[in-house]
Amino acid sequence: TLNSFKMSFSSCEELDSWLCEGNCSVLDLYVIDESRGEWCQKEYIVNISDTVLTILDAAADYLLLSANWTENRNGIVSMATAPLIDLRNRSDINKPNSSPQTTILPLLRVPSNCQRNINLLVSDPDGDTIRCRYAASPECETCTPPSVLTVSPSCTLSFSPTNSSDEGPYAVQLVIEDFPRQTITLTNSSGSQEVKTSSDVISKIPVQFVFRVDPAAPSCTEGLYLPRFLPPTPQNGAQISSNVNQILEISISAEATQAVITELLFSGPRNVAKSSSGSGNFTLTWTPSAGDEGLSHTFCFVVQANFSSSVYQSGLRCILVTILGSPTTTPVTTPAQSTTTTFAPPSTTTSPQPTTTTFAPPSTTTPAQSITTTFAPPSTTTPAQPTTTTPPFNITTLIPAPGSYYVLALNAKISTTLSLENDAGTITKLVSNLLDFSLIDNNQFHSCLKG
Repeated sequence: TLNSFKMSFSSCEELDSWLCEGNCSVLDLYVIDESRGEWCQKEYIVNISDTVLTILDAAADYLLLSANWTENRNGIVSMATAPLIDLRNRSDINKPNSSPQTTILPLLRVPSNCQRNINLLVSDPDGDTIRCRYAASPECETCTPPSVLTVSPSCTLSFSPTNSSDEGPYAVQLVIEDFPRQTITLTNSSGSQEVKTSSDVISKIPVQFVFRVDPAAPSCTEGLYLPRFLPPTPQNGAQISSNVNQILEISISAEATQAVITELLFSGPRNVAKSSSGSGNFTLTWTPSAGDEGLSHTFCFVVQANFSSSVYQSGLRCILVTILGSPTTTPVTTPAQSTTTTFAPPSTTTSPQPTTTTFAPPSTTTPAQSITTTFAPPSTTTPAQPTTTTPPFNITTLIPAPGSYYVLALNAKISTTLSLENDAGTITKLVSNLLDFSLIDNNQFHSCLKG
């Protein structure tokens, strides 16, 4: 079974190594994205023997120790996480449990004088209730939460304007848990059972990143110094679908009239390419593989701008992409702009849970930001189908430019002594007056009458 997790370092050039003993192996390593001189996020793909997964008699609670955190104001030195994995069969869905899913950038920043709410895009494949909280011992070595940032059970992080004395980086150590919506029974391979109620945690994943409070900005109005997203950028929490082997393009646009937009930063699945077509215009391009079929992946992104020596970041936006099978025809997909009960508020996908203590920590002195998600049960992979004739699916086309659009379909039976052939113009005028239309395309309506 393939599982993955993400970690971040101060640069992509830093060496990092993992030891995997027993029934597992580290298969591959991918760079997701980087911000030069600040961070580099990588995804690790780990293979764990199906035998190990199927003989679990109870939930497996692991303590993972890794590298040191970057310097921070709340005194967190060593990174530690304690994911809880439960792969016993669930009575409500008749398959193993899947943990919550989320992702986030390694570094989020806000000026000290600006309000900021961060809504994590968190989902659960089983439709469980999701709750967020700060980590507590033994889920962390030092568990002091950031004094400037609060977290709600619904996974919203809130920052309020503060003094310059609070400026600097803070280590954020979160835990995301899933709870069944009804009482269920978990059964292991030997038939032993355990009952879980709606107040019992099934699994939990760690989410860790750096939150930086920067010096005050001249203005907190988005679009001046702080970048503001523009159409066709998808809304936070948007849900779209794509197909295996079909190119997905996500267009992102932003403006900052008093600063210079410099880059797009993102976190998402591996093998995503980003490009720029001019100041403030970016595209994320990704082609899902056969192994992604049936899965959902979260993309999170920010746009960054510079003014003098100051760096300003937009708010965080995240979308959820669900991968369907290979298309037989060109798909027509509309992103849902609202979330479902499967989600905690439009909130951070894809990165299954860090595995076990059999991994030796990387020997770096940088923050080991661990972002994890679904520890999914074994699945069957379908061979990839070529889709060379399928055009790219661009989410841009799904979001119209600002303005009002009206489409009128009129299906009526008209009885009149007038001649349709000779008096179509008169009939058009009479119908228009009857319906009290202030605007009507008489030429189009006239042709419809003739048709």
